[in-house]
Amino acid sequence: MTTTDKARQKFLEDYRLIRHAEGRGSDKSEYYRALPSCERGDPNAGMWAIRAQTYSYFIKNVLKPLEAQATRPLNLLDLGAGNCWLSHQLSARGHLAVAVDIFNDERDGLGAARHYSTSFQVAEADFDHLPLSADSFDLAIFNASFHYSVDYLRTLSEVRRCLRPSGLVIILDTPIYRLKEHGMRMVQEKHAAFTKRYGFPSDSLPSLEFLDYATLNVLHDALQVTWKVFKPWYGWRWQLRPFNALIRRRRPPSKFWILVGKFQTR
Repeated sequence: MTTTDKARQKFLEDYRLIRHAEGRGSDKSEYYRALPSCERGDPNAGMWAIRAQTYSYFIKNVLKPLEAQATRPLNLLDLGAGNCWLSHQLSARGHLAVAVDIFNDERDGLGAARHYSTSFQVAEADFDHLPLSADSFDLAIFNASFHYSVDYLRTLSEVRRCLRPSGLVIILDTPIYRLKEHGMRMVQEKHAAFTKRYGFPSDSLPSLEFLDYATLNVLHDALQVTWKVFKPWYGWRWQLRPFNALIRRRRPPSKFWILVGKFQTR
């Protein structure tokens, strides 16, 4: 086993421990089929509320216009699919989805695909080595997962290979900061919190954890990808977070924008 393999195995072991401790998943198929909606008593109800608002905005403002232009079902990549809820929802809309993740857990990974009545493919793979044909997909969607990449340039280069010339890459629910230093402070706080709760920082794989304005510009220049930014509304409490952080002398909070990227024709 190589050092990289050992690091991945350690990451997956840590990830499984954390996700199970957080109360992720269920024994009931109805739970998965309802996502991103969930009951108020769910231990992750707050997170799912954000996911639900992002998903609703994405459908209305990004996907529906693309569906109106299309003359066929769209071929979609659900990258970092987790328990495959997005693949299920998009398949229910008539599209052809492939759920990709390195986590095959039966409660919070690809193994949860058994709970859905819709049909879609699953592929256990990492972002940088997709076992998929070139020029095959209309959309590549990172569902709260792009920040798990260890190399954004490499990840997007692999996605570009899989996309058709007209294809789009879409980033949902990845934290975005104006300055890199703010994101780095978030990572430090997150690792400290994990260490306090679980006894380890959950950094076996050096995922990048966030995006910042400068990095988006680097990706634009290096890959000739143009970003269109959508800004969902998450309510006044969310909107006032920057002011509350300023008053309390804390780092600025992240933004959860939807990014839609178009590569220049190759």
